[in-house]
Amino acid sequence: MTLALPDHPAGLPIGSGWRDDTALAPVVFPYDGSVLAHGPVGRTGHAEAALDAGAAAVRPAGRLSAGTRRAVLLAVQRELAGHREAFVELLIAETGKTRTDCAVEVDRTLFTWAAAAEEIGHLHGETVPLDLQPSGEGLVGFWVRRPIGLVVGIAGFNAPFLLASHKIAPALAAGCPVICKPAPATPLATLWLADVVRRALVAHGAPAELVQVVTGDAEVGRALVTDPRVAAVSFTGSAAVGHVIARVAAPRKTLLELGSNTALVVAADADLDRAADAVLRGGFYFNGQACIAVQRVLVCEPVREEFVARLAARMGELTVGDPRDAATRVAPLIDPAATERVLSWIDRARRAGATVLHGGGATGRTVEPTLLLDVPESAEAWCEEIFAPVVAIRSVPDLPAAFEAVNRSRYGLHAAVFTRSLAAAFTALDELDVGGVVVNEVPGFRSDVMPYGGVKDSGIGREGPRFAIEELTVTRMAVIRPE
Repeated sequence: MTLALPDHPAGLPIGSGWRDDTALAPVVFPYDGSVLAHGPVGRTGHAEAALDAGAAAVRPAGRLSAGTRRAVLLAVQRELAGHREAFVELLIAETGKTRTDCAVEVDRTLFTWAAAAEEIGHLHGETVPLDLQPSGEGLVGFWVRRPIGLVVGIAGFNAPFLLASHKIAPALAAGCPVICKPAPATPLATLWLADVVRRALVAHGAPAELVQVVTGDAEVGRALVTDPRVAAVSFTGSAAVGHVIARVAAPRKTLLELGSNTALVVAADADLDRAADAVLRGGFYFNGQACIAVQRVLVCEPVREEFVARLAARMGELTVGDPRDAATRVAPLIDPAATERVLSWIDRARRAGATVLHGGGATGRTVEPTLLLDVPESAEAWCEEIFAPVVAIRSVPDLPAAFEAVNRSRYGLHAAVFTRSLAAAFTALDELDVGGVVVNEVPGFRSDVMPYGGVKDSGIGREGPRFAIEELTVTRMAVIRPE
């Protein structure tokens, strides 16, 4: 695939300049394996240089006024918006996602930068009545929020532009320097983003090294997250890697947005057409490579047959093909290894007793949109995160049984419930052990103005501009006795 790549300096943005003393690795178009470009591959030495520069930038970053930080973020948003279509094309090429999905990613990224800029004006403390205690009489007390310090942000491959922005924009808004590490398969959009941000920083009198990017393997990541000068690590990716980061990064603050096997519950009183539509929209976007994509569907027994029939009849709407084609709904996974893993999980579910209602194989590099019925709870396709265009269905007697089944998972990011009962909706809010409950909409509905994150093995901490900015600050208490 040929692609007009952005014009920015070669190498990695480290310190005040760009380091071109890196190895190079091919970045490939997942649809056909063609090479798009050769991206820079960092080493632990590059990580150490970035840490040195980032640590030196902590005080300059903290001294930036709120007005300057806001102006930088808005300038970034404006320049990114001017390249909207180019970013869409780059993301299609780099991730293999469909044109529609990449356009959504770019638009959400633009919103992230604008929303983070506006949240700077709401970052404040408050006064405290110290004279509630006798020892506090005559004292003035208040607290303020201060930047936490150097931040390391590690992003996944499935939404590289958006996830890098989720790390960088809140850090700058809070007054923190940030080192971003993109996934090895998808470095290009992040490098272009970093160039835009660094130029905006310099234009507003701030050091370019407030934003740096280091690529590389797990050893590079370990060097970044274990350095004692780092104050916070924000990671988006698999639960297995997130758990390792939490252990090795201690006692640094960790914000972990990890995986899930998101459930959608269909109550006996649900609008079955809307529920089926939610599975089609929510189970197969991003080619199923989303932590809040529908993976498990729990259908109350009275409507099982009708719901399954309606859903199966619509699976043909999911056109498989070239992600550059606007009509394509499902395209390849990130690499052949992911495809092979998913096909093996489907086969094991089948051998364990599941019925393949639709799909189950692969077309070229693309896993076919797949429906599995009666998947045992012990099968990986049910109990683990499949991260593919595969949806597993089981029936349950009633809503209480459905909620229990949702909660038996070790994951807890989002869940959805389709019901016409307001009482059932509020019961779901009380009973489901997840970070977000969505009623009569796809569980993948994610508003960037809401706190987003999970519980259990799905992580800790919250994203969304307002909440991520607060996570990257610390409170500082002030007690004054006027003389």
